[in-house]
Amino acid sequence: MQKIIDFIKQTFNTNEFIPLHEPRFIGNEKKYLNDCIDSTFVSSVGKYVDMFEKEFASYVGSKYAIATVNGTAALHISLILADVKRGDEIITQPLTFIATCNAISYCGAKPIFVDVDLDTLGLSPESLKNFLEKNCEIVDNKCINKTTKKTVKACVPMHAFGHPCKIDEIKEICDIWNIILVEDSAESLGSTYKNKHTGTFGQIGAFSFNGNKIITSGGGGVIVTNDEYLAKRAKHITTTAKVPHTFEYVHDEIAYNYRLPNINAALLVAQMENLDKFLKSKRELTEIYKDFFSKSKVKLVLEPENSKSNYWLQAVLLDNNKQRDEFLEITNKNGVMTRPIWKLMNELEMFKDCQKTDLKNAKYLEERIVNIPSSVR
Repeated sequence: MQKIIDFIKQTFNTNEFIPLHEPRFIGNEKKYLNDCIDSTFVSSVGKYVDMFEKEFASYVGSKYAIATVNGTAALHISLILADVKRGDEIITQPLTFIATCNAISYCGAKPIFVDVDLDTLGLSPESLKNFLEKNCEIVDNKCINKTTKKTVKACVPMHAFGHPCKIDEIKEICDIWNIILVEDSAESLGSTYKNKHTGTFGQIGAFSFNGNKIITSGGGGVIVTNDEYLAKRAKHITTTAKVPHTFEYVHDEIAYNYRLPNINAALLVAQMENLDKFLKSKRELTEIYKDFFSKSKVKLVLEPENSKSNYWLQAVLLDNNKQRDEFLEITNKNGVMTRPIWKLMNELEMFKDCQKTDLKNAKYLEERIVNIPSSVR
């Protein structure tokens, strides 16, 4: 264990505390922030919001991008755009950050948990297919859960740590069952599957720019889509559903104050300018870790087949739960920040009664995965 600690400190060239993932501000962040402040347009209207949305859409290959105050808001609105209503059911994975299930819950919907694949850490097409064939039927062009009689409206896979799941297979299954695919791409900016950017396979995708993400504005999120109607509606309902007018305040439905402030967008425009540099650094770190752990019993999690991962968070796989806990305790005591993967969503009090498949892969990973320092060097 000490060899691993020493190696990580050597890799990051410090004997000080090493965080899991800290942001890097190495470009025009201060320049653009000062410009934004001088303009006085620091709220949800301003040139940096427009610039960022245009640049982001171009980068991932979508027609439209709508910036939001955070990634959870982006996912929440994405589900509303997918016409998710109270009482609907949403298929997702148990191995994810709480934001996925929170967004589902905000809509008054209920998650159904299917297993993940060991190689991608993401939602398993096989588990999805088996659940639907066993538990669902098509009635009036809707996917109906035969047990609950509820509509299964959408499927939300999440690309864990930036490793793409088998999203094309998931989409094919969703199309057969008339289920809307909404990609939780919060962690996967810069990741591609079969040369197509994550977040663009489904009708709607959502990204996050929280302080620990590969680029950040302290918070922030974005919705991407190729559908002009959905893009316009996303902008409308994230801007309190205010009807455009020179001076009158007319709002035509209950909506949300979810737009990204211009001052945060200024940070993101600067961060986007260095995104390719950050991704290159991430892959270089992967090669360093890969070489070291190839001589160790600890297994480094690598990008799945047909994928190019952003390697947002590096992850290692331990032999068992006991070894994982020892690894976490010793590294953190020695100034190397490490974290376990998330507790399975179906084990949380709020979701313990949700329908689920056999989750053996998710449980296996939960007991063994640890994230190690992953910052851009």
